[in-house]
Amino acid sequence: MRAKRLLATIASLTISVSSAMAADFNMRLHTLVKSPHPYNDMAEFMKKTLEEKSDGRIAVQIFDSGQLGQDPAVISELAFGTIDMMISTTSNAAEQVPEYGIFTMPYLFDGMEGITKKIGPGTPVEAHFEKIYEDRGLGIHLLALGASGARNLATKDKPVNDLADLAGMRMRTPPSPMDAETWSALGMLPVTIAWGELYAALQTGVAGAMESSLPGYSGAKLYEVAPNLALTQHTLQINHISISDVTWNKLPDDLKALVQETATEANELGVEKAIEYDANLVDSLAKDHGVKVTHPDTAAFKAKLEPIQAKLAEKLDLSAEYELLTAK
Repeated sequence: MRAKRLLATIASLTISVSSAMAADFNMRLHTLVKSPHPYNDMAEFMKKTLEEKSDGRIAVQIFDSGQLGQDPAVISELAFGTIDMMISTTSNAAEQVPEYGIFTMPYLFDGMEGITKKIGPGTPVEAHFEKIYEDRGLGIHLLALGASGARNLATKDKPVNDLADLAGMRMRTPPSPMDAETWSALGMLPVTIAWGELYAALQTGVAGAMESSLPGYSGAKLYEVAPNLALTQHTLQINHISISDVTWNKLPDDLKALVQETATEANELGVEKAIEYDANLVDSLAKDHGVKVTHPDTAAFKAKLEPIQAKLAEKLDLSAEYELLTAK
């Protein structure tokens, strides 16, 4: 039986390698997260669609779970063309694209339903960020913006029921000034920690709190070190699908159109999967992993933050993005 399984695995790998060798364009696709997660569902969709609809001219190899590195380093690799595409959160790209910081402003969107109509294909928002990529000379091309779930707060030592419970907690943030300013305004102490180092940081007490999407929290098993989940739903996790300019410029026009169309469809799938995961994960986290779930009054959070939003956007030089996203 073992021999048969081994032969089947070798055969599968041989077919995969042969397919890649036969392709005109071999693409390495990065995600930072472990499955189940919308980003990996999106990656699988892109691989399947691009390989089938290109008649084998494109082959895609997925590297999930940060196998190719953390996001800031991967973005740099995209510029050199050593990695071809990535699907990830915009907050982790804030070092190279500071304007992405606007998406971590809490309570900026009403909800997941219809989010792509606000930031998706053909919108002023997407066009704005496409131009920023070009103007900054990042060496990467923005394919699509989407959303992959609401972000919630989780803590190591005590549950959060109201704003007072946040005071003095060491809050993990990505390298995003918006995050740091926001959580500081709520009385917390921001600590910048890479996603791949977060489990250890919570385990050792370097951080006492974190926030993420539910699939991110579950997939990385962060409930083991931060078992108190507060459903603050403070932001929607906005994601980007980006491709190396080196790769993009090699593609003929028909394959460019296919890659663009596929990325747009992948983001629609990401929204659907995020809604599905969010609906199911809260119950399973509580039942299967003993997570203590609380429901803080988000009106109090909004009331605390709303008066400072415009000022915060101005302070961080994000007024143009804030006005674009809040325009009726």
